[in-house]
Amino acid sequence: MNICHVITFTPDGTARCLWTEAVPLHELGRLEIHRASNIDFENATQRWQVIDRRGKLRFFAKSRAACLEWEQQNLQP
Repeated sequence: MNICHVITFTPDGTARCLWTEAVPLHELGRLEIHRASNIDFENATQRWQVIDRRGKLRFFAKSRAACLEWEQQNLQP
């Protein structure tokens, strides 16, 4: 999986990005983390689903890893 991690900075110095353990974000300072989406398993359909903060289904797959990859590629700030 080849994923580009994007960090944007606002004029006041606030950094925004999707969480990743590949980058030591704690070195930037105090963290405040908000989920961009939830990845949950749907028993009825037997698939993983990416659901945004408004409750809208954004993506689904049989693999949780595929949902994580989609999240990284499509929910960058």
